[in-house]
Amino acid sequence: MSTNTPSPLDDTAAQADSGEAASPICVMVFNANDPSGAGGLAGDIAAVASVGGHPVPVVTGTYARDSAEIFEHFAFDEDTVAEQARAVLEDMPVQAIKVGFVGSPENLSTIAEIAADYAQVPVIAYMPDLSWWSDDAIDQYHDAFRELLLPQTSVLVGNHSTLWRWLLPDWSSERSPSARDLAMAASESGVPYLLVTGVPLPEQHIDNVLASPQSVLGNGKFERFEATFIGAGDTLSATLAALVASGCDLGEATSEALTYLDGCLEHGFRPGMGHVLPDRMFWAQPDDDDDDDEPAADPIAGFEMPPHDTKH
Repeated sequence: MSTNTPSPLDDTAAQADSGEAASPICVMVFNANDPSGAGGLAGDIAAVASVGGHPVPVVTGTYARDSAEIFEHFAFDEDTVAEQARAVLEDMPVQAIKVGFVGSPENLSTIAEIAADYAQVPVIAYMPDLSWWSDDAIDQYHDAFRELLLPQTSVLVGNHSTLWRWLLPDWSSERSPSARDLAMAASESGVPYLLVTGVPLPEQHIDNVLASPQSVLGNGKFERFEATFIGAGDTLSATLAALVASGCDLGEATSEALTYLDGCLEHGFRPGMGHVLPDRMFWAQPDDDDDDDEPAADPIAGFEMPPHDTKH
């Protein structure tokens, strides 16, 4: 950690002493723009805001995708990513960092440098399924992630099969690796905690396990949904980052994040012709048993939506 780097967390006490109203906790999210709204920055922003945080989004590139598949990804250069992040970090007290898909080894290197400069800020890193990408690009990204970012990572989040292929590619046992097996592999790069999702269980259930190299710290079992979702991993990892930033201990934050994700998936919707998206604002929807007889509010008088075309 650079000893000359001021900590934005030092401003929190000063804010309280000055009598200013307390601000929401700030969570910096590094991720790609997802125009479908399924995941990426759109998912991170909605999830962080839903649990009471203030999202600080740093765009690292953009997907070209719809709700069915990813066609391409265009990464920003590392200087653009660094300028965005450092400008905010010098101004706002960021309490947690979430890293999603950032598109290139160069961007991973930049984010790792930033995380090292703010070593007191926990990093929640999410490894998505990259099977849509070329094998060579996946290998380079995985290698850079392992070498550069994992040593800065507080909690690594990923699906069981994705983490298995990445962390234990030479696994030869007849049984599947456990969450603790994967945590032990991640710990070789300095990761203290691992949240493994989608561990298959009998009778159409899945397990989500928080583990360290020493033990299983907790788990949440849920019934498997029939639909195919996109954006679940970004939702879970961003929510976890926000809850950790708010002061929850890791076990409590994990339990609440998994419960929130289950609600998002239960109320999932299909806006296009592809997969189902999590409804991250499901809690804001009116209940079905609301009083239908309650009179509607009067419309605001004198307000008419103008036509879309500009008239001079």
